[in-house]
Amino acid sequence: MQIFENDPIVATIYQRAISLSICKDFAEKQSGKISMVDRQGSEQANRRRELLSVEVQAQQEKIIAKHGEEHFRKQIKQSFFSRVRTKINSDFDNKEHLYHQVLGIEDACPAILDILSARAASVNQIKDLAASLSWLTIDLISLVNKPQYRKRADVQVTDAKLALSYIGLDNLKLVMPTFTLKHWLPTSTAPYGLMKRKLWNDSLSIALASRALAKEQGLDDFSAFTTGMLSNIGRLAVTRCYLTTFSDMYKEEVREAFESKDKVLHNVLSKIEASEELLLEQLVMRSSQLSADLIEKMAFRRLGITEPIFDLAYADSIDKMHPIAQVVAKAKAFVAFRALAKEDLIDSDESKTLLSAANLTPAEISLLKKSDIDHIKLNFN
Repeated sequence: MQIFENDPIVATIYQRAISLSICKDFAEKQSGKISMVDRQGSEQANRRRELLSVEVQAQQEKIIAKHGEEHFRKQIKQSFFSRVRTKINSDFDNKEHLYHQVLGIEDACPAILDILSARAASVNQIKDLAASLSWLTIDLISLVNKPQYRKRADVQVTDAKLALSYIGLDNLKLVMPTFTLKHWLPTSTAPYGLMKRKLWNDSLSIALASRALAKEQGLDDFSAFTTGMLSNIGRLAVTRCYLTTFSDMYKEEVREAFESKDKVLHNVLSKIEASEELLLEQLVMRSSQLSADLIEKMAFRRLGITEPIFDLAYADSIDKMHPIAQVVAKAKAFVAFRALAKEDLIDSDESKTLLSAANLTPAEISLLKKSDIDHIKLNFN
């Protein structure tokens, strides 16, 4: 987001929040909480003693060999990640590939959201579209059969169209954006085991915070909720693309080294791990712009979220943003602040700097602190 990248101090804080979504250790390293230990120096200090001249010579030979091996390891690692970067850059240039293959977006999803934004919307208008999405029918049926929502304890709903009627239009305005984004989450974020959950929790909290702020300002809360939820679609695409590309290329190169019986190369490759730095670089550089590109491809006719999403990506001042974009920017700043504060990764001055960058007022901060922005509350009659 341009408004967070304009100021180097704000950019550092916001990037720390993105680092936290990857893994806590990485965020702590970024904030300077973890000091990097000089292992070589420590090992040498622990084994200081008088050495015979023969031992000195042997140790020197080991150091030379070790440094040569270290240089080789660095070269292989740099070369590998250079190829990974080239591949993902190529993938990001191909928006059709990202839209249809990486995220697997089906036309029925934006079509349903578009219908829900219309004043004359009805459940009947979306029944056939919803039935065409197998994952959505499963989620809808599962939802209405939850104990807290079942109309009769002894009756199980098995038809998606009937489930839609039970859920109702107002609930669908919360359910549909939520289920849609959840479906687009990466299947796995290994080796960052908690990243998938953090991506989901952040998206939900941003959406609910945007909705709360929009209601307070008299703005359309469905547009605000949907914009907030889908504003993270670029982050999902970057994460999916990077982790899949890394995994596929890594497996292929390890296999080739094994088949060519290059033991040294195989050993070096087997120790390479996914780079948090490269993932962070791509998330910072591409997420917001990708969100705009992907939302534009959805070609909404009624749902007015395209302009706000573009403002979030490109506007250099919050005052120049669409009102919906403004509340989403405020929501993003608050959710980032809250996540960092929970892990003690932000001080009071940094908190003020981050929240001020989004023009959050004390009243808005108070509203969000007392609002439940972690759980969706549905009303079943």
